[in-house]
Amino acid sequence: MHLVEATEWEKLIQNLIKEGVLRSSRVIETMRKVPREKFLPENMRSYSAVDTPLPIGFSQTASAPHMVAIMNEALQLEIGHKVLEVGAGSGWHAATIADLVAPRTAPRSEWGHVYTVEIVQGLSDFSRKNIMNSGYGDRVSIIHGDGSVGYPEKAPYDRILATAAAPSVPKPLVEQLKPEGIMLIPVGSLSLFQNLIKLTKTRDGKTKEENLGGVAFVPLTGKYGQQF
Repeated sequence: MHLVEATEWEKLIQNLIKEGVLRSSRVIETMRKVPREKFLPENMRSYSAVDTPLPIGFSQTASAPHMVAIMNEALQLEIGHKVLEVGAGSGWHAATIADLVAPRTAPRSEWGHVYTVEIVQGLSDFSRKNIMNSGYGDRVSIIHGDGSVGYPEKAPYDRILATAAAPSVPKPLVEQLKPEGIMLIPVGSLSLFQNLIKLTKTRDGKTKEENLGGVAFVPLTGKYGQQF
């Protein structure tokens, strides 16, 4: 990251700390360590420190930094967690999660892993390239497929997050979440205004939901996604 951009990025992080969005030292350090600009199209890189979603092609956007921070804090990520992400986007969010569940400072035997499923072929190629170029290829797997049905091959997961809005919580994702696991998913209509739902599965397999507030995500597509 260039010096000016690095200064702007630190300013953004400080603002998110002041606003109470960034709270835990590990999530703060990860936001400092994983540069957003490396995961953006070239014409968007100068906007990397702007706290807004940015277009990445294919009618999709890279999430705003504050939203990545909110989700990473709410997921309560720990070293060793196996995580499913629905919607790879640019790959940046997956890289930040990988840094939390599989930090280079931890022994490789203790690493978790991130599986991220992307339905748009061009976007899965873009995110895979970004993940490989930024050194996260050993901790993040990009799968081209319908993320609304999850990724049963590697289930169950300690944590699941969706980066696109579903009309309701897809049943396969609930089934693929471990007991005592946490899922975050935007739920709502196509109007680009939804609620961020935090779903926790109890030890006996029951679920409880908490509404973390209004959000604006692109619609989830696929079998359990929005119907156009």
